[in-house]
Amino acid sequence: MSVMSPHLHLSDLDTRARAVFKDIVQSYLESGQPIGSRTLALSSGRSLSPATIRNTMADLTRYGLLSSPHVSAGRVPTHMGLRLFVDGLLELGELSPTEQSSLERQLSSSRQDFDRDPNAVLEQASSLLAGLAGGAGLVLTPTPDMSKAVRHVEFVNLGGEQTLVVLAYVDGTVENRLMPYPDGVLPSSLEHAGNFLSARLKGRRLSEARKDILSEIKDGLDAIDAAASNLIEQGLAAWSDETESRTERALIVRGRDRLLDNLEAQVDLERIQLLFRDLEQKEDLIALLDQAEGADGVKIFIGTENPLFSLSGNSVVVAPYRDSGQRIIGAVGVIGPTRLNYGRVIPVVDYTARLVGKLIGAKHGK
Repeated sequence: MSVMSPHLHLSDLDTRARAVFKDIVQSYLESGQPIGSRTLALSSGRSLSPATIRNTMADLTRYGLLSSPHVSAGRVPTHMGLRLFVDGLLELGELSPTEQSSLERQLSSSRQDFDRDPNAVLEQASSLLAGLAGGAGLVLTPTPDMSKAVRHVEFVNLGGEQTLVVLAYVDGTVENRLMPYPDGVLPSSLEHAGNFLSARLKGRRLSEARKDILSEIKDGLDAIDAAASNLIEQGLAAWSDETESRTERALIVRGRDRLLDNLEAQVDLERIQLLFRDLEQKEDLIALLDQAEGADGVKIFIGTENPLFSLSGNSVVVAPYRDSGQRIIGAVGVIGPTRLNYGRVIPVVDYTARLVGKLIGAKHGK
């Protein structure tokens, strides 16, 4: 049982404990096997006796960083231990120029099919991630609404109980929507509401500007009358509901079979079976990938850090990809066992995300 806070820092470990801990985690990530004190003393190259290492391992176990799968077995890192290692001791590798060129060439080859199949690049990215990272590749596609930045908004009185809303987008498309005509709205209010929205939506998406506009109205930062405010609030609410009802983020998963490679015990098979079940929970997995939108770069979820994988105990490495305006429009990632080669997977996911943004982001940023 851990006797320390889950907010343990590397500074809480002395030099010896830190070195032993690093050796154990690196050995586990390479082999997936528990390591004992005698084996570690022989393989680490450090001038420490098995007894000294054994005592240090006992301390690390009490801290909650290591655990023993069996009574007489060696130690493996816990999810908390892996988090500490990834945050403080992990040495990231770099993709060689040859690897970068290969990735770009393979993704670019699918770019020619983009107009016919917008997901061609994304499906190829998911497959490449699975092959390079040794897990299943994940790609969250943009919603159609994300590709539309607004150029102009106009409200037209149709008479009776309906108002026509004309939404002109920067990509040249025009969309007409009907909404109820609110009581008390004068022609001047329609014009004011249209000018108000056009000024604040120009070059932005409805989804990204909605919160700012509603906050401005609530705080009274613009001298807009109550009727126009009501019209704008109703319109934004209706448009958001309509967009959500007619668009759906797609999740592309490739390489599930790779998760079946190198299973070394029945417990591994059971864990993978649980993972396959988790992968069927599409909405939950999309919500997990959406959390990448709050990160500047690669985001890592280890085992039980996310409720979705509390039983299967897997890790996810995910990074957002952006359009030409640097707005996040989707995410790419890898899911696999907690002993992923993080030093390799993280730069692969990061570079793939940047390539995907470069290849499809220009179209979505229009």
